[in-house]
Amino acid sequence: MRRFEITGPVSFAQLLVVLLAVAGFGLTLLIFYPGVMTYDAKFVYEDIAKHTLGDWQPPVMTVLWSVIDPLAPGSASIFLLMAGMYWLSFVLLGCALARRSIWLAVSSPILALMPPAFVFVGIIWRDVLFGVTWLLAAVVAFVGFNCEKNGRTLAQAAAISLCAFGVLLRPNALIAAPVLAAYIIWPAQFRWRRTALIFVPAIAVFFGLVQFIYYGALGAIRQHPLQSIMVFDLGGISHFAKENQFPVRWSDREEQMVLNGCYRPTEWDIYWRLEPCEFVMHRLEAVEKLFGTPAITKAWARAVASHPIAYVEHRASFMLNFLFGSNLTIWVANVENPAETVFPRRTAFAALRAVHDVLKPTPLFRAGTWLLINVAILVFAWRRSDTPEGAFAIGVCGSAMVYVVTFFAVGVASDFRYAYWAVLAGIASVPVMLRRSTL
Repeated sequence: MRRFEITGPVSFAQLLVVLLAVAGFGLTLLIFYPGVMTYDAKFVYEDIAKHTLGDWQPPVMTVLWSVIDPLAPGSASIFLLMAGMYWLSFVLLGCALARRSIWLAVSSPILALMPPAFVFVGIIWRDVLFGVTWLLAAVVAFVGFNCEKNGRTLAQAAAISLCAFGVLLRPNALIAAPVLAAYIIWPAQFRWRRTALIFVPAIAVFFGLVQFIYYGALGAIRQHPLQSIMVFDLGGISHFAKENQFPVRWSDREEQMVLNGCYRPTEWDIYWRLEPCEFVMHRLEAVEKLFGTPAITKAWARAVASHPIAYVEHRASFMLNFLFGSNLTIWVANVENPAETVFPRRTAFAALRAVHDVLKPTPLFRAGTWLLINVAILVFAWRRSDTPEGAFAIGVCGSAMVYVVTFFAVGVASDFRYAYWAVLAGIASVPVMLRRSTL
């Protein structure tokens, strides 16, 4: 088994990487501190004060935030954690790359400044926390491979723990987690056969972990987030089949809206809180009290079985919009006063927004672009799967590809942030694969 050789000005290269990362972290503080609170983050933070845990937002994020909150109350604590994990990942990666090339080493913290990745570092969403968690997991495994046996085992244990925590943040990552876990277990080379062998058992383990942590250890209240997917699907199938699939009878006007006026392949919120179609969830939840009951599940199963083509049309329409549409990117509204933007007089944040606004119409801010980049890296890494570099690229880009694809079935909104792990996977893999090609 090959070990990386230490040649060249390693100490200088590593020092340069650290200095660049420290400068990047300082820039992150200058632009974002104390972090941009979103509505999702606000709901999580309010649960801390209420001493309640639900499963609509990840209860592990609530618990984590409550533990670190005394260190920097409010958004600052979780922001500092996310930003710290982000820059720690790139500094560790850069220091590992410094063993062979100073140029590839410094490229790591420089690539961390790429807008599709960097503009989200200060936005408090679980998708950002999930992305940096899995990035750190992969990098720790990559760096740990160069350690002695005890250090390597410790690194793998930490990486698996971070991988599992990512699943607890984003349960739909269940399908993608075995790919990343396979890389962490076998970081020297990636073999599809053994990954396939552990795939289903790993899914079962991660699924059991979610059930145990959410409802056993933390006692989270079941708020039925899966049924939001079903409501979205029922609306989509109704639209494409031109036949009501909801387990309720609508007035003539309401039925026409459900069949022809409400549906958009963008988000399920159109049936929940957006006019003029918020009557759908009001009826299901407040009037008929069906949301959260088997009636929704049965209606969904019946609709998919009866109209599979309409279901595929709906899901394909959503996925095309998610991958290639101009969707929500960064969050800039002040959740305490939505008429205002965050940091209105902060020059650094205004400059970042200006760069973002110029680039948002470009392919850089399309989820499909990063899915294609992940696929291209996988193809490039295929012949190098017997090397640590190839294993890293396949592990991170493979898991990112599977993760993005899962939104075909479970996506309920088209925000670009849902592809954030694919962005980080693509950016981190580039210098790693270039190192292998320069040997």
